[in-house]
Amino acid sequence: MKPVNERDAAHIGAETCNFRSEMIQQSAEFRKAYEGMLNVVHAEDMPFENSPDGLLKHLCHEKLNTRECCIEAYMQFLPGGGQSGKHRHMWEEVIFIAEGTGYDLHWDLKFDCIDKFVWEWEAKPKRYEWQRGDFIYLPPFTIHQHFNADPKDEARLIVASNRIVREMGFDWLDQLENAPGF
Repeated sequence: MKPVNERDAAHIGAETCNFRSEMIQQSAEFRKAYEGMLNVVHAEDMPFENSPDGLLKHLCHEKLNTRECCIEAYMQFLPGGGQSGKHRHMWEEVIFIAEGTGYDLHWDLKFDCIDKFVWEWEAKPKRYEWQRGDFIYLPPFTIHQHFNADPKDEARLIVASNRIVREMGFDWLDQLENAPGF
């Protein structure tokens, strides 16, 4: 039978759930667990990872049990004359050069959604020189790669991003080329 009015239409269906009740319970459990989470992660407790982007030391990560719930941060080590992997991701990224000199290659996204989604990247990358103390900004979905210009000394980059974009359903990370040795 077709509903006669809006009130009748609003009451159609028999499915029930506990979404809100579960959310309230999960929030209470999170707040209780939050009290035991770390405010300080000591250097010796920050794990190293030989990743497709090269050697990383995780400073702040969701698996480190910290009270920080939005930021991912790691130190990236580029050996003398070395390079990172090449990748893109949907979230912004900022990088602080802690040590070394080098350059980045960025292939910016050309995006169009007038009739349909069209994802293209510039054929020729932009080159950005960097040195100790510099700050680099990476827009969302920009293909990028880091290069250490010094053939002898290591470069160290502090990389930070906001994990909230992934939580919003944009967990798009594409590894396009691995770092040497991975």
